[in-house]
Formats: sequence, C-alpha cells, structure tokens
Amino acid sequence: MKTSELLKILKKNGCYFSQHGKRHDIWISPITNKQIPVPRHKDEIKPGTLKSILEDAGIQ
Repeated sequence: MKTSELLKILKKNGCYFSQHGKRHDIWISPITNKQIPVPRHKDEIKPGTLKSILEDAGIQ
C-alpha cells in the first residue's frame, strides 16, 4: 500500500496530523491516543509496518 492510500484510511478514521519529522510524519489517533509515525517514502509500505500502523491507530 502506498503512503497516500494509508493517509486516506487514517483520515477517514479520525486520525490527524501532528508534526513533520525527517523521514516520517507523526499522526495521532483519537481512538488510542497514540502517536503514529507514518513514513513519507514513495515506495510501498511493508506489510508488517502497515499492520503495526493500523493497530496503533485502532483500525485493525
């Protein structure tokens, strides 16, 4: 999954942008109140990383 597709899913589930990092953006989930680092790479996000992001966001 591309980062742009992941961001659409996060926004749809109420997550919001917090800050920029060097290689990652930090998003916050209102469901879990966790900070979620989301990579800004153009490549596909690895399945394990994607699963971890969705779990931290409270989506999966």
